[in-house]
Amino acid sequence: MAWKTSCGFNELKPLFHLLLPLCLHWVAEEMTVSVLVDVTTSALCPDHSTCSQPIYINGIQQNDENGRKPVLLLTVSTTIFPFALLAWNQSKGFVYAYYVLRTISYILSQGSIFCVAVAYVADVVNENNRAAVFSWITGLFSVSHVLGNVLARFLPEKYIFSVSIALLIFCPVYMQIFLVETTNKLTPQTDQDLPCLTKTAAIIHKRYVSMRDAATIVMSSSTLKTISLVSFFYEMGMSGISTVLLYYLKAAFGFDKNQFSEILMMVGIGSIVSQMLVLPLINPLVGEKVILCISLCASIAYAVLYGLAWASWVPYLSASFGVIYVLVKPSTYAIISKASSSSDQGKVQGFIAGVQSISSLLSPVAMSPLTSWFLSRSAPFNCKGFSIICASICMVISLCYACKLKPESCSKDEAEAPFLSEI
Repeated sequence: MAWKTSCGFNELKPLFHLLLPLCLHWVAEEMTVSVLVDVTTSALCPDHSTCSQPIYINGIQQNDENGRKPVLLLTVSTTIFPFALLAWNQSKGFVYAYYVLRTISYILSQGSIFCVAVAYVADVVNENNRAAVFSWITGLFSVSHVLGNVLARFLPEKYIFSVSIALLIFCPVYMQIFLVETTNKLTPQTDQDLPCLTKTAAIIHKRYVSMRDAATIVMSSSTLKTISLVSFFYEMGMSGISTVLLYYLKAAFGFDKNQFSEILMMVGIGSIVSQMLVLPLINPLVGEKVILCISLCASIAYAVLYGLAWASWVPYLSASFGVIYVLVKPSTYAIISKASSSSDQGKVQGFIAGVQSISSLLSPVAMSPLTSWFLSRSAPFNCKGFSIICASICMVISLCYACKLKPESCSKDEAEAPFLSEI
């Protein structure tokens, strides 16, 4: 109740110039998700409802010291170029080019946007209120998904990529003008005068030292080590499902853009309520660990129902569990943030985001061929969602580690107020 009585929206005020452009960025990305299935399928296998190429290629593309603001500007800008290609032309060659650029974009930005946003929140918000604020951020992510899917549902397909690009361009411009940097990083003058090759070597060395320090911090904390394993296996399962799900639904039930949007909107609307209203209320009562475990159980049910779907209404039932499993992210962020000192927030969140990215790269290696095999006529038995059932095993492992979790709060070395508390 402390969130309602003492904080309210005050904790979100200094985050407005962060959350607005991020929300629009997520809208722009989400509005292309459902239509991309039809675009890639029609370009790569025009005479069939599905084929192996889109499944494989979609799987492939899944595959602090500079301050928060520059990193955010870089990560939100990388998505513009691949979508610009599809706005220009949607032929087979351009679809392949899109996935090449989108893969590069994923390497640069996958996980980084949330990671830096979470570190920014840690600079601004007191520790006791972070779980609620994280739930608001992920709630706004769900709001963005709903808005994106509404646009995808009702906008003519030929306008979707143009509108998306306009929003994607607006976001970094807005951030550049209005977003306040929360770190006081100053580049040493001596670094500016170094030769290019020497400067490159120095940057690589700094990156190595930063990664080593982050690994040391995580491995020295039982909480951070355990939550890393939770995140790794959860992301491996969920990323694998996300990679193939829409193609599976199209092949198994003939779903099109409108049905994809309906499912995604249904999950998004429920997720808004659970993240922005329910989690801030129940978190002080039960804690992040209980919420995490319940959410992981919901993710297992979600995967099993999708994998065993025997009728076209079952995916809608399965999607309803997204209202609960969506709480995995904010509860994870809160556990990590509490177990890290304020000076280590960026490093630790970045390290665990890196762990999640590795699992995201690994999962399509198994999921894409397995899904393609069981959707084909040469499948050993009739279970088109078998790969999704296999992915649920990763979530079961994640739940086992979550049950062993012992959340801890890092002792504070400093007592001053958050950087932007007076803004």
